[in-house]
Amino acid sequence: MIYPEPIDHFDRLPDSILLFIFNKIGDVKALGRCSVVSRRFNSLVPEVDNVLVRVDCVISDDESSSPSSSTGYSSDKSRHPISSLFRLVFSGLLKPFQSITQFISISPRRAASSSAAVVDGDDFEKNSVTHHSPTQVLRNFNEIKLLRIELPSGELGIDEGVLLKWRADFGSTLDNCIILGASSVIQPVTSTSGCSLPNIDGNGENDNGSIPDSFYTNGGLKLRVVWTISSLIAASARHYLLQPIIAEHKTLDSLVLTDADGQGVLCMNKEQLEELRVKPLSASSASKRTLVPALNMRLWYAAHLELPDGTVLKGATLVAIRPSEQPKKEVVGGDGNWVAAAFKEPYGTAARMLVKRRTYCLEMNSF
Repeated sequence: MIYPEPIDHFDRLPDSILLFIFNKIGDVKALGRCSVVSRRFNSLVPEVDNVLVRVDCVISDDESSSPSSSTGYSSDKSRHPISSLFRLVFSGLLKPFQSITQFISISPRRAASSSAAVVDGDDFEKNSVTHHSPTQVLRNFNEIKLLRIELPSGELGIDEGVLLKWRADFGSTLDNCIILGASSVIQPVTSTSGCSLPNIDGNGENDNGSIPDSFYTNGGLKLRVVWTISSLIAASARHYLLQPIIAEHKTLDSLVLTDADGQGVLCMNKEQLEELRVKPLSASSASKRTLVPALNMRLWYAAHLELPDGTVLKGATLVAIRPSEQPKKEVVGGDGNWVAAAFKEPYGTAARMLVKRRTYCLEMNSF
């Protein structure tokens, strides 16, 4: 008896449908697995235009570093909150990436320890895992338009309970940066009936939006300056490391570099990407990061800011930053959405509430 050959229903789907599915998948590891399913899939994966790269470990470029200094991101971050990450991520990676199939050919032991770098010890051999940078992995894609890279954690080591979020837009240099911080966040209290109760602690009285004198004497201003400079350094370091990716992928329309903690987001649109290709960035002479230009900053502060959902931000601070050479941009009305739109809710609401308060203007030199 002769049986008909089995039908592969995927063969009936046009390439456009498969590419639509692959673009919905996005994640580069999942796409790597798809590419080894068949020759057809292998030929289509490089045409995906919406890609997500999750960086799940950092690798030290110092071969002589001790096991304690190369076992992961968290231990290094506490000692070097900014410089360590950008000395490690995307650099010093073992063996060039040859094909997307190599990228997904990782041992089970690697899967169990994806948050670690190359680990020395009895359980792991130093060369048992092959690591690849996003730059190397993305060379397998030819048509990327939307690219999102996610780091395993934010760079800035902050105390538990402290809120610090930033968003920066870059072209060949910084276009703008928005920073939202709070010394503590008090979540709304929920009653037994499931209703949110207002936070009442005696510190929510009305004020005129002015910064109290104690803010200058108790270290409050100094802390905000540290938040601002640290966020700008983190953003400029991320921007510097994106150069090879931007240079190699001329089809990019949007690039976002974020982290799993949601601490910082760097964004570049099509015009900004093209600007960087045409006008090379100015690098800082002190470290591997983009030079931050002279800046104009506007600051808003509230000792106690209660949001509509009941969340309370203590010492809430919003800083809007733009290069001094650029014309001033409104933060309320007209084109003012660039501040509030920087953060997801409820923090977008917090930004809108803060910009209605008294504005303080500051300046910062290039660094």
